Amino acid sequence: MLLTSLLGMSGHLRDSVCAAEWNAGVAKQIITPEKAVWLAGYGSKRAPDGKLHDLWMKALALDDGQGGRAVLITSDFQGVPKSMSDRVFRQLAENFGLERRQVMFTFSHNHCGPRLGDDLIDYYPIDANQVRLVQEYTSLMVDKVVELVGEAISNVAPASLQTGEGTTSFAVNRRNNRESQVPALRAQGIPLKGPVDHSVPILTVTRPSGKLVVILFGYACHPTTLQFTKWCGDYPGFAQLEIEQAHPGVTAMFVNTCGGDQNPLPRRSVELCRQYGHMLAVAVEKAMQSPLKSVPPGLRTAFEYVELSYLKVVNREDLSVGMRSEHPVRARWAARLAEQMDQGAIFPSSYPYPVHAWRLGNQILIIGMGAETVVDYALRFKQEFGPRTWVCGYTDDMIAYIPSRRVWEEGGYEGGWNLYEYGRPAYRWAGDIEDRVAASVHKLVQRVSPAERRPGNHYPHRN
Repeated sequence: MLLTSLLGMSGHLRDSVCAAEWNAGVAKQIITPEKAVWLAGYGSKRAPDGKLHDLWMKALALDDGQGGRAVLITSDFQGVPKSMSDRVFRQLAENFGLERRQVMFTFSHNHCGPRLGDDLIDYYPIDANQVRLVQEYTSLMVDKVVELVGEAISNVAPASLQTGEGTTSFAVNRRNNRESQVPALRAQGIPLKGPVDHSVPILTVTRPSGKLVVILFGYACHPTTLQFTKWCGDYPGFAQLEIEQAHPGVTAMFVNTCGGDQNPLPRRSVELCRQYGHMLAVAVEKAMQSPLKSVPPGLRTAFEYVELSYLKVVNREDLSVGMRSEHPVRARWAARLAEQMDQGAIFPSSYPYPVHAWRLGNQILIIGMGAETVVDYALRFKQEFGPRTWVCGYTDDMIAYIPSRRVWEEGGYEGGWNLYEYGRPAYRWAGDIEDRVAASVHKLVQRVSPAERRPGNHYPHRN
């Protein structure tokens, strides 16, 4: 079912747009692999056998007309590793003068997308041909990102921005609710347990003519409705397709906010996947029916790496035990690190964690954080910085789960001893992880406060 029944109610949006004060450009490219790169995630070999729909990468370039500019990249990838995104950032700096603070490279964490680089390297059986295909595809994607950003910049033209928020409720805290029990609990009207963030923030980009060109939206939930071997964007993919079909000429863009401990439940069927995509698309459309707030021009960006300490770096004895594990991922991880140790490698005691803060006018604060942040981060930062705060995980680097202090103390999959699955030279983060992340976020939010101003170059734009 499409959103046509709602379109008449949202038409006032284009009639009430304020005068264009921003400059914005958008571009998108299909990224569906043409060769048999395995699907990413789930800890096993999954060779593709077709597609439900294409995978996409999209870019939104913003220029506030006052020297501030930034580019947001969204994608249907499961995880972008640092080894790939660093190449992208270097080329964007060389080609377009974009600083690290001015680019967020997000990925939906879709598990029906392709492998990239050394992301989750020990998840998969060693296969020389597959390694070659992944390397080729990853290099192709680096080139495509740079091309995509260049296209978005070339499309920059006057625009206005507006923001609002909807809600939808299919995300469930998977730590506190058994998947098999969720349908019965819902049918009985029994509240599910655990923290969630059901908000659906939206940002629209509209030309002075009233033409709507971009709908950016977010939600906090794993795109793991499906576990088969066909290319598909999972529920975010279906939501974007539905929105674009309802609004011809619009580019719909999705960011995963803080869904590290959230699942779409129940799941594991295409019907449910389409249903969740539809629910999300309807939430976006309903938000657009409500009065949206204009975002005045003004763009400030800040970035830093904060070192997240490991609880204990593995030693040779730890790796010897790991190599005898019956868990194939752990055994491959231990063997790979043992080989590196034999070659003289010294493992670091921490990992450089990427943190962004962007402020758009006085309406939106976007916090971008690497990897699989749990929902506590979104709830905390929205309380501390206000309801117009977008807290995005899955930005720049697919590192591991990033637990809050609460989740770390509770343990379990997201807070426990599973860093080996992500190739890290440790089993667990140190317990101060939330304190370190929060201190960095607060520092960067202060840096983008209205009291400070950082110079930048304008994008050339079309009249």
